[in-house]
Amino acid sequence: MEWRVHGRRQVYGSPWVELWLDDVEIPGVGRVDHHAVRMPRACATAVVVDERGYVLLLHRHRFITGRWGWELPAGWVETDEDPAAAIAREVEEETGWRPAAVEPLTRYFAMTGISDARFHAFLATGSTRVGEPVDVAEADRVEWLPEAEVLDLLTNGGISDGATIAALSYYFGPYRLARQALDG
Repeated sequence: MEWRVHGRRQVYGSPWVELWLDDVEIPGVGRVDHHAVRMPRACATAVVVDERGYVLLLHRHRFITGRWGWELPAGWVETDEDPAAAIAREVEEETGWRPAAVEPLTRYFAMTGISDARFHAFLATGSTRVGEPVDVAEADRVEWLPEAEVLDLLTNGGISDGATIAALSYYFGPYRLARQALDG
């Protein structure tokens, strides 16, 4: 059952987010107005891991949800920018660490029923400290945490950011299982 779009009208737009009202026909239901949140740019995030298996995380406050929590480095992919280059730039700006290697983990749409928000998740390794974070408003702390602590945060609510949950879950799950199968 494929929905048919008869038209759309932009309700709001900015460089960061757009709100559209789409006139869609749903088979068996009929025509309805459906809100769609469109994101002009994709977002990239990275699981940054060191040789000990520690993960680089940022502790920050999100005013929209009113919550403190741990997050992976992340940011916008600029128009015509390679997502891997974008996340390498973001990791360095937000943490002061420059990754030597960045490899894709997965790509996904976070809220397909209402938004076209595109996410790219990467694994970054071989990071070198190059200085303090450029963007001091990103986090109150930047820390390398051991895997056991990251898994505890992931399963006990210390991490509530969806992009961070998705990337870490993919890294600890399918990525590792695939690596074990190749190495096994």
